[in-house]
Amino acid sequence: MSDATQSGPMLAADGTPLKRSLARALRMQKIRALMLIAPLLLFVLITFILPIGDMLFRSVENQIVRDTLPKTVVALRDWDPASGEAPDEDVYFALAQDLKIAVEAKTHTRLGSRLNYEQTGAASLFRKSGRKVKRMDLENDAPFKEAFVKIDKKWGEPQIWQTIKTYAPAYTNGYFLNSVDMQKGADGPEARPENQRIYIMLFGRTMFMSLVITVSCIMLGYPVAWILANLPMRQANLLMILVLLPFWTSLLVRTSAWKVMLQQQGVINDTLVWLGLVADDARLIMINNQFGTIVAMTHILLPFMILPMYSVMQTIPPSYLRAAKSLGANNWTAFWRVYFPQSVPGIGAGSILVFILAIGYYITPEIVGGTKGVFISNRIAYHISSSLNWGLAAALGTILLAVVLLFYWIYDKIVGIDNVKLGG
Repeated sequence: MSDATQSGPMLAADGTPLKRSLARALRMQKIRALMLIAPLLLFVLITFILPIGDMLFRSVENQIVRDTLPKTVVALRDWDPASGEAPDEDVYFALAQDLKIAVEAKTHTRLGSRLNYEQTGAASLFRKSGRKVKRMDLENDAPFKEAFVKIDKKWGEPQIWQTIKTYAPAYTNGYFLNSVDMQKGADGPEARPENQRIYIMLFGRTMFMSLVITVSCIMLGYPVAWILANLPMRQANLLMILVLLPFWTSLLVRTSAWKVMLQQQGVINDTLVWLGLVADDARLIMINNQFGTIVAMTHILLPFMILPMYSVMQTIPPSYLRAAKSLGANNWTAFWRVYFPQSVPGIGAGSILVFILAIGYYITPEIVGGTKGVFISNRIAYHISSSLNWGLAAALGTILLAVVLLFYWIYDKIVGIDNVKLGG
């Protein structure tokens, strides 16, 4: 072999440099791996990432005012809401021009619905004005200020014009302000009236009740998981069937069953009266309140706490407890110092799962919670399906998502997410 051959690069079988050949093979291997997971990535993108992105966008999007009333928005730039007076004639003329086009495109009702979220009566005002403006002659019906005031006196008041000007930008923080019981005013964000504040209370109630439900599931689920992990296999399998049995029953049926059991003429109250523990005229109120929601949701979410704890407890060798007792520890000391610390990862996994599921529930609180036991998710569902205020629903959902991520971050800092496991 010559010196030139020895000093040159190593070659593969096809004559290409070995380094380049290995890099190409590694690149092809990564491409094949990416192709294998591409369907899953596409599924996650379509069903998870894009909906969240759309929700985030809807929480700040506000283009309907600018797109429906472009000339009016421009004419309102020089109007000062602090004057306490309605704008000049040129603004009314611009409004007439914009509404003419909006009525033909049938977008004025959508604009009225949007502004009605901020000022009650705006929807009916735009519907009524649309019918009149449709027959209005832009060349001969001046002055337009008098014409609009004749249609409805609200056009002569500064409030509706202030609302139009405030929400004229294409993007707004108004939905987020509403989500924390505030609103956009002439001088900036301001608190809503006392009788209109509801969301901060609902957020606080959701966090508190979700925490109580999580703790309840830990207290009830830990003994069951311990028994499952320490029973012989035949008995453990039978008990596991009972734990999984609720999954085979409809969520709506389980929730409705609790409504029947907890009501004042229900099974539990009838039993307490029969036992003489409660007087017939003093039956317990256990439904349409927080207690009913906590009981029903604890029952529904309990399997999600038991399964992670059971899978972790299965991996704890029984010999550890026997060794602790042989060294002089009593039953409680052996459990608390040896067994319990090893089961904490299962508690952590179950707690995260139950807590996140709890704050997003809305069917169970809707049925058994009444007005005092509903969550913020019930309000989100209301705005999506009933009031059609998707922007406010998106803002509430975004805040809820941020709260979940915050709790997840705090949990990671305190406990460490690496210490959470489902067994193995």
